[in-house]
Amino acid sequence: MVSTFVGYRLINKVPPTLHTPLMSGMNALSGVTVLGALSATAAGFFGSSVAGQVVISILGALAIALAMVNVAGGFAVTDRMLAMIAKRRAAGQDAIYAAIFAVAAAMVAVIVCAGGELAYLIVSAVLVLGVLCGIAMMSRIDYSRIGNRLSAVCMLVAIVVTMVYNGSVYTVWPVYAGLLAGIVAGIVLSVKVSMLQMPQMVALFNGLGGAASALVGAFAMFGIGAGTGIFEKVTSSIALSVGVVTLLGSLVAAGKLHKVLPGKPVTVKNHFLWQTLSLIILGLGIVVYAAAGGAPFCCIAIVIAGAAFGLLFSLKVGGADMPITISLLNSMSGVAGAIAGLAIGDLLLVAVGGIVGASGLLLTQIMCKAMNRSLAAILSGKTTTATEAAPAEKPVEVVQDNETAEPEAVPEAEVETEEAKNPTDCLKGAKEVIIVPGYGMAIAQAQHIVKQLADRLKAQGTTVKYAVHPVAGRMPGHMNVLLCEADVDYEDLYEMDDINPEFKTADATFVIGANDVTNPAASTAVGTPIYGMPVLAVNDCSNIFVFNFDLKPGYAGVENPIYTRKDGVNLYLGNAAQTLAEFLAGLEL
Repeated sequence: MVSTFVGYRLINKVPPTLHTPLMSGMNALSGVTVLGALSATAAGFFGSSVAGQVVISILGALAIALAMVNVAGGFAVTDRMLAMIAKRRAAGQDAIYAAIFAVAAAMVAVIVCAGGELAYLIVSAVLVLGVLCGIAMMSRIDYSRIGNRLSAVCMLVAIVVTMVYNGSVYTVWPVYAGLLAGIVAGIVLSVKVSMLQMPQMVALFNGLGGAASALVGAFAMFGIGAGTGIFEKVTSSIALSVGVVTLLGSLVAAGKLHKVLPGKPVTVKNHFLWQTLSLIILGLGIVVYAAAGGAPFCCIAIVIAGAAFGLLFSLKVGGADMPITISLLNSMSGVAGAIAGLAIGDLLLVAVGGIVGASGLLLTQIMCKAMNRSLAAILSGKTTTATEAAPAEKPVEVVQDNETAEPEAVPEAEVETEEAKNPTDCLKGAKEVIIVPGYGMAIAQAQHIVKQLADRLKAQGTTVKYAVHPVAGRMPGHMNVLLCEADVDYEDLYEMDDINPEFKTADATFVIGANDVTNPAASTAVGTPIYGMPVLAVNDCSNIFVFNFDLKPGYAGVENPIYTRKDGVNLYLGNAAQTLAEFLAGLEL
């Protein structure tokens, strides 16, 4: 409880620029389930029949591998992202690293030399403090990379300490196979993934964390690595339930983000009935197992019902709400790990899992507030399509999600409103220009050209600022990472509340692939999904340059009045990378 509360407070101080690295870092920490998998595998391996050893070896190695994919891949990709953002060398960096490795070595020495439960508890407490210090460092961009590496060192020491404390682990060869497979797979994924694909990778890692926790929970249900009391029965069955729901929900979320599943909400006949029934079966499975036992039957029932519930709830969520869904699943992966830790009595697993759960919960709250939506409405799929209150604004799937598709009537590459000013006249000598990135910029991979535009403007003395909406993209902080990948300085990135007052005085605003987050109808279109949603005040600017694929509404299905404004608006339609490159070629400053 203490670590969860402190972790929540520390995570609340992490700037939005680092929310994507924070989530991938939490993915890595959710891999702490590997500690429970190591202990359970060793406990179950000895004393079992040959057939039992085979089953435990396979499932144990699988749980270890899944968790280690999160650990290795999560920390590696987080370090990769932070290298793009935190470019300056932190003050006292060498001394900090020296202290980290000295303390790590001391902790290993304590558990090797002293051994015993007291030494294990002391080392565990120090490692939890180390993780909390790592998160605290994430609140300062210059120290964020050190913070991530501190957490990684703590995780490594935790694995070593667990293997030393449970001495029998050394002789169980499947443990090493799982560790090696997970590390290799995690590193390969972290190297190959593009920044555009980070949302689906985080979703996938959420699922892997849930799967590992589910396996540890299943082990505990069969008395492997855990007691057989009522507390162990309840926590192990809940861990299995939450883990399976997280796995299926995350796989569907990753599929939607990767476009192998429809991005729009999907419902089946009697959807709510089946969802409610699966939830009831989950509850009954937990109660029956706690009261009467019957691990095999209850385990199967929980897995089937949990898989059905995870599938049904995530299918009903639309693509526009993925930032919130991913944050929630991130929290669930931590909760599953913490509950699994309770089932097997692992202090480290409980504490670190609670920190991950707190992080995901906080980001979920931030996203809901930024979209002015309730979590219940999002999970029920009620927020993605427009209601009958705005019949003229029929829901249309966002075009940027299918950039290769050609609309029936393709507009000219450049369309200008009647009173639009010549771009050169408008921008030459401009004092301040604001750039608003959106998911269309990510799809078109236009961030590098956007940086070229900013450099051209800065060369004439113009102040350039980037206005980043909290839910722009497909996960918290996604736009920040993409811009930093293009070598944009994080000090040029501004949050919505800070930048909104400046749109009135800015000489020009560039909108690159953004729609709903700039739509002024959010304050007037009662009954639509975006009504009441805080948006960037782009419409307050006197000169607006829009580089979107076309003029169709975004996911919310609400027409954007900026597109039909009669003065001060230039529309450049088509692939943002191409239209922006053509714009730059003709710009004379």
